[in-house]
Amino acid sequence: MKLTYAEAGVDIDRKSDAIESLVNMLGFTRQGVGKRVEMHGGYAGFIEFGSYALGLCTDGVGTKIMIANAMRKWDTIGIDCVAMNANDLICVGAEPLAFVDYIAIDKPDNELAKQIGTGIQKGAELANVSLVGGEFAILSEMVNGFDLAGTCLGWVKKSKLITGKKIVVGDAIIGIKSSGIHSNGLSLARKVLEVNEMGYDEKFSRLNRPIGLELLEPTQMYVKEILSMVRQCEIHGIAHITGGGLRNLIRLHSEREFRIEKPLESQPVFKILQEMGSISDQEMYQTFNMGMGMAIILPEKHVKKALSILNKTLEAREVGHVHEGVGVCNSEAGIEYHRY
Repeated sequence: MKLTYAEAGVDIDRKSDAIESLVNMLGFTRQGVGKRVEMHGGYAGFIEFGSYALGLCTDGVGTKIMIANAMRKWDTIGIDCVAMNANDLICVGAEPLAFVDYIAIDKPDNELAKQIGTGIQKGAELANVSLVGGEFAILSEMVNGFDLAGTCLGWVKKSKLITGKKIVVGDAIIGIKSSGIHSNGLSLARKVLEVNEMGYDEKFSRLNRPIGLELLEPTQMYVKEILSMVRQCEIHGIAHITGGGLRNLIRLHSEREFRIEKPLESQPVFKILQEMGSISDQEMYQTFNMGMGMAIILPEKHVKKALSILNKTLEAREVGHVHEGVGVCNSEAGIEYHRY
């Protein structure tokens, strides 16, 4: 049986259509201070604040929570929650400033709350954001278990916003290694284990720990390194490779082709899931990050400098270039996408 993300319950094309239906109904902006900054395809929304733009983004942890519940280990999903938001903000060059969380739960649980708090605290330290509040809602008739989400505030000079408009043919693409599956595609990962009648304590020779712990590996925080790079290099675009995989690059510029010529090697967990689920390369690269958590688009002449900054603490290298055309492709795997 060849598994797909849609069969696991997440149809990204239908999701995109639903998002478009929602966004088409939204558009109000206040006048004066706080007027919306018009942007297309970014990873956060911005308002004007004098010479600065204030950015907001919101995201959750998704069904990674279900794995945490099965393992009774909740002390890292708070890191994921902060990282999924802070990593989005830095895609436009904004520095994250503050974070609030939202927990919806069916009944109070002191140990669970303590462990979630441990992760959020660690995530805030890694992103250098102030924790300024949140909401802990008891929704016994609506929620079975709990859900975790957060919202992050950031700022950037309006003149320094990275929108993708400057991307030109010939620009280089740098890939930055992920820490693993991060917080996307877990519905498909869980489905693979389910159809193979495997639990999260299953061990594989290619992993040095149970697969449940491998799937719970926290999302890599890229904030400090990317902000340092943005301050010292000319950057034309940044893509957070989350839900939709490589298709996220299309958000940066709809009239360019992003060609991944030498992709980063993916971690063993992706190969294990692909083999057990008989998942196609096309499906893998539009569902998972496949080892590349962020992609940086910049002029070739700035690649060496950018890599010297990123590789002090992360793993990064040049993986491709921008070409004439549209969409994104992985030349090595022979796959391409034309829709975000």
